[in-house]
Amino acid sequence: MTTLHDFQARTLEGEERSLSDYAGKVALIVNVASKCGLTPHYEGLEKLHRSLGERGLVVLGYPCNQFGAQEPGTPEEIRSFCATKYDVSFPLFAKIDVNGESRDPLYAWLTSQATAPDGPGDIQWNFAKFVVGRDGTVIARFAPTVTPTSEELVAAVEAALG
Repeated sequence: MTTLHDFQARTLEGEERSLSDYAGKVALIVNVASKCGLTPHYEGLEKLHRSLGERGLVVLGYPCNQFGAQEPGTPEEIRSFCATKYDVSFPLFAKIDVNGESRDPLYAWLTSQATAPDGPGDIQWNFAKFVVGRDGTVIARFAPTVTPTSEELVAAVEAALG
């Protein structure tokens, strides 16, 4: 069975990273963008990462420019924006496609999983959120408009953390 831990990703700094590095942690995986109406979700994502990190949560951000060209920046511009505007400390990865022929393998897997409350299929917009359990399996998927600190998302993360 395929899990999150079977994938590799390139960090925003260009280094290859095995996602098995996050085995034993609960991951909140989000496709992010710097020039979107939902960009303030960075604040809630960082809040979750800081407040629940000691219990085993890690937020993983994947910049994507597929929705309204709202992530046009270079890796350096993305890093600078996230650091100065939202004090982001969670891992950010290289810009990827989350839909279509050039969809990143991680997102091909994520979007194929039977998920709820938002079901499987293409990503609809920036800031779609996947909760992945400590064992690397997808537990829940939330629509882009669901805020990181919403009751339903926090409840799913808390349940995964145990």
